[in-house]
Amino acid sequence: MHELMGKQVEVHTAEIVYRGILVELGETEIHLQSDNGWIVIRVDRIVDVRLIE
Repeated sequence: MHELMGKQVEVHTAEIVYRGILVELGETEIHLQSDNGWIVIRVDRIVDVRLIE
């Protein structure tokens, strides 16, 4: 996932799909910058992360 840093991504969880720029990737959570502000998602909730082209 490190190759996606600074790029526009979709983060899929079981409940919702988040879209934003992947700003930080930690051991327990990732941080996205979206049009609506910051989004913090726990890594254990993530099903898939995809590059938006």
